[in-house]
Amino acid sequence: MRLAILGAGAIGPACAALAASRGHTAVLWSPSGAGTRGIDATLHAEGLLEGCFPVTVATRLAEAFAGADAALLTVPAYALPDLLPRIAAEIPTTLPLLIAPAASLAPLAFARLRGPGAAVGAMATTPLTGRRLAPDRVRIAAIRAEAEMGALPGPAAPEMAALAESLFGNRWPTVPDALAAAFINGNPIAHAALALANVTRIEKQESWGQYGLMTPAVCRLIETLGAERDALAARFGHHPPSLAEALHRTNGVPRGPLHEMTAAIERGRGFIAGPTEMATRYVTEDVPYGLAFYLAIAQAIGQPMPVTEGTVTVIETMWGQGLRDNPLLAGLDLTALPAALGA
Repeated sequence: MRLAILGAGAIGPACAALAASRGHTAVLWSPSGAGTRGIDATLHAEGLLEGCFPVTVATRLAEAFAGADAALLTVPAYALPDLLPRIAAEIPTTLPLLIAPAASLAPLAFARLRGPGAAVGAMATTPLTGRRLAPDRVRIAAIRAEAEMGALPGPAAPEMAALAESLFGNRWPTVPDALAAAFINGNPIAHAALALANVTRIEKQESWGQYGLMTPAVCRLIETLGAERDALAARFGHHPPSLAEALHRTNGVPRGPLHEMTAAIERGRGFIAGPTEMATRYVTEDVPYGLAFYLAIAQAIGQPMPVTEGTVTVIETMWGQGLRDNPLLAGLDLTALPAALGA
């Protein structure tokens, strides 16, 4: 297939290499143009995928979509409010779009902008994890064995799962709708707890390893935030995997107490640096489009989330800025989500 990949940070190019390794044609587009600068028809991959893989760089959206069989959108959630209208205005109505991850009901926001058209895949997380080492080089740290797939409309999930499996090789168990997929990604919970517990290290730009510092105390906060998310999800009939299960799937460590699993990950993968800038995505993305997203839904249906509320308030206080603005939810009736998501 010909796959248009929209987003050229770390995940987009890594997904391009993975798709190309499976015989597909990858076309990479960067919203600003900066992400594809320095890529000259070849991507070099190392880590869990080794080799040189062909890639086409598109300078315009229309060029990326030309002849495509599918599209993958993978950008930070805070980029979606500005980017979704651009994509909705140019994407062919028959072209299926996969959004990875489908944070904050992004598939619903996109479909409202585009109008009737092909199904939208709501990926619970990205097909892989990786880092950009150079303009034309990526290191792939993990290729997920499986991750959940929802869709808009909800019944299209098996079709979107089959598409993603063909492109990337992972298994994509289906979930009923895009909201179920949005609840599954555990990054907002883990990242917010890590940022809060290590704020002085971040502020002083110290080097610190995130898995090694997921200590028992930090993991207690993670587990409590996870329990509140799970109670909210259950109000909609959804039951996301635990944070421990997510770590097991991605890193292959044995299931056990969370802090023991993270210690095992550090032993196996080595030092994985935590953020060293206050403007880290752990806060600017994962709080507004993760924890505060949960709070918005909880408020709409009267579900208490006291620890989540307190965590967001403390982070807002320490970072000195409001972190609850989420344009993706504008105009949505959060009290009537099941009907909107299943249509």
